[in-house]
Amino acid sequence: MLKKYSLRNYNFILLISVIILMILGVFVIKSVNEDFVNKQSVGVGLSIVIMLVLSFVDYHFISKFYIPLYIFTSALLLLVLIAGSTVNNATRWFTIAGITFQPSELSKALLIIFFANFLSRRMEDENINTVKTIFTFIILLGIPIFLIFREPDLSTLICITMVLLTMFFIAGLSYRIIIVTLLILIPVFSVFIWYVQQPNQTLLYEHQVKRILSFIYPSEYEDETMQQENSVMAIGSGQLMGKGIGGNDEQTSTTATNLISEQQTDFIFSAVGEAFGFFGSVIIIGIILLIVLQCIRTGRRARDDTGMLMATAMGSLIGYQSFINIGVATRLLPNTGIPLPFISYGLTSLISSAIGIGIVLNISLQRKKY
Repeated sequence: MLKKYSLRNYNFILLISVIILMILGVFVIKSVNEDFVNKQSVGVGLSIVIMLVLSFVDYHFISKFYIPLYIFTSALLLLVLIAGSTVNNATRWFTIAGITFQPSELSKALLIIFFANFLSRRMEDENINTVKTIFTFIILLGIPIFLIFREPDLSTLICITMVLLTMFFIAGLSYRIIIVTLLILIPVFSVFIWYVQQPNQTLLYEHQVKRILSFIYPSEYEDETMQQENSVMAIGSGQLMGKGIGGNDEQTSTTATNLISEQQTDFIFSAVGEAFGFFGSVIIIGIILLIVLQCIRTGRRARDDTGMLMATAMGSLIGYQSFINIGVATRLLPNTGIPLPFISYGLTSLISSAIGIGIVLNISLQRKKY
């Protein structure tokens, strides 16, 4: 379980970058709503401990439990549908002693562990492109994806699917299969967009349809686009250097006027732009990019396929999730809720990311020798 490691191989750049983002996140959340600061601070402290502990736990030991972890994840996702708390027609959370826990957030890290081991074992047998492997992958992916869809949590569903498909590609999925799949999915996506516009469609909830259509026809759905327009306005108001934490004009800041709901979570980047301006936002995006690149670098130096897939998948998760969050806040993407890694308010999101980074840090300690 524990090994003797050389600290010369410890990825301090990755660790420090993550801690910096977490601390910045606390200050940004404070500028939005001080009521969330204490819980977020506790979450940051707990996440740092989890990262440090897992960084010295052999990831091969964790990998031994990849099947129980998959069963545990699926069971949690099923249980939340049965006994979870429902807010705004979504059943995604357990609330215990005032603490909210979101299984779909935790599932990101746990599913990466499972599929990294699933794919690496088939890479050893060189049968990654067989019909059996592909269909098994689809079925195993389909179970948690279906449960997340039922919550519903489409943003998490899309993010997890993108990450796990990226893992399959990195594992050696044939380009021929990818091209054929794209040729099938493109017209299917077109049919999907047509279908959700039909008055009697049953696939998506009404609010989800409005979010998609407001992105395609913004002038016809002004009420739906107001949240994103206010977000863009907040980011622009920061100009080059930003207003600072709390803003220098309490009467015109979006936090003071409450123009953006749930700004501490899904729209946290609007507060980042307002507080730190263009320069500060670019620096924060740069730190996120540095974390992604460090994960990919760790994957390239990993001693085996399991470590390679885990590290690169974690980098992909942070990259995709950040892109979606910032894309929504800047109105480049349709409005959908997903936290900005390490910065947004949310204990489950912090812990899930900490688990993933802790494993990546351990993989970096066991890099292959050249």
